[in-house]
Amino acid sequence: MYATMFVNKLKVVSESIRTPQFFVFLFLGFAAGLPYMLVFSTLSYWLAEADINRKLIGLLSLVSLPYTLKWIWAPLLDRYRINFFGANFGRRRSWLICTQIGLILMILFMSFQDPNQSVIVLAACALCLAFFSATQDALIDGFRIDVAEQDDQALLAASYLIGYRFAMIMASAGALLLADFFANGNEAYTLSAWQSTYQVLAVIMMIGLVTTFFAAEPTNIAKESKTLSFIESFITPFRDFFQRFHWKHALLIAGIVATYRLSDIVLGVMANPFYVDVGFTKTQVAAISKVYGVIMVLVGAAVGGLLAHYFGTLKVLFLGGLLSAVTNILFAQLSVIGPNTLWLTGVISMDNLSAGIATSSFIAFLSNITNKEFSATQYAVLSSVMLLFPKFVGGSSGVMVTSLGYEKFFYFTALMGIPALVLIVLLSRSQWYQRQD
Repeated sequence: MYATMFVNKLKVVSESIRTPQFFVFLFLGFAAGLPYMLVFSTLSYWLAEADINRKLIGLLSLVSLPYTLKWIWAPLLDRYRINFFGANFGRRRSWLICTQIGLILMILFMSFQDPNQSVIVLAACALCLAFFSATQDALIDGFRIDVAEQDDQALLAASYLIGYRFAMIMASAGALLLADFFANGNEAYTLSAWQSTYQVLAVIMMIGLVTTFFAAEPTNIAKESKTLSFIESFITPFRDFFQRFHWKHALLIAGIVATYRLSDIVLGVMANPFYVDVGFTKTQVAAISKVYGVIMVLVGAAVGGLLAHYFGTLKVLFLGGLLSAVTNILFAQLSVIGPNTLWLTGVISMDNLSAGIATSSFIAFLSNITNKEFSATQYAVLSSVMLLFPKFVGGSSGVMVTSLGYEKFFYFTALMGIPALVLIVLLSRSQWYQRQD
């Protein structure tokens, strides 16, 4: 009986993967992941090579704060349309087109800067890039929730994540390979190499714009409310969330969302400076991330999506959070071992596998608790809560490394994963979980 049920589930999954929606969100996921890494990770590697102070690099990670604040303007995306595009492209796609044009322009502006001469201007460009990227995220998230039924959210989340992680590797490992190529193999810092790299990535960002032009506007999107006032359009999505889950369950959910990515994000701020300080070359980091990292993130996203689809999101959410915390311990061991490429391969592979499982289940979890009537707003609030606390803690990561050293820092980030696991267990034992999952 269980074998028959499993085979039937696989048939449903196979049919879902062949739909146009699967590929639309694969490419939109790519468009979402590319600018995020150019703000959060690749920029820190560029600054580290330019010999910018490590404490300043940690502080500059705060330019990614728009990802935590997008809930402020997300109600506008649910309520209004851009008239110039709206008649032909609909509300979601008209906003996406404008946002993606802004993303391309901001990446180009960053490519014209020199961090040793104008680090403030570069940071301002990165802040604008983060604003457009965060807005695009809110739009894509609302788009995905609008077009899919609850049972399909895990698979579309996996599709989105695969594209997202491909882009992250393209904008990190791929960027390092490009910078190395444009530097003609010169290991010394070369400004023009980094500038050319960002210009190439601006062109690659066109993938998102093309996908938006050809994607179909969701047919079951909630209509623009003419009865809500401007202020009510901000208040109603929050009131709806607490009415549906009641305060106790809503606070448990908020606690999970706020702490789930803490260990991963805080470590990520200093990952590239760590590679530089330990002695790995750009080519080593890029090659290992590109080969083994891609394989493992594909495996992780697929496994996470399938497990969440079959067993339920909360169980896989716990598994992903546990694996993400454990892999931080591997980084601590690598800091002791030194520039060993075999260990680097193992650490990056396991880190990407756990990230794939954790993130695909987390996206499905957030999507399933979001009301389609306020999809962009509620998902933006939840994903902003996910980043707010980790980003503030991550801003002090450079100070932590300076005070503790890399080994103790990585152990400390592993411990940061415990609160989310405890909260997931509490939610799984609640009456809400029995009703909803």
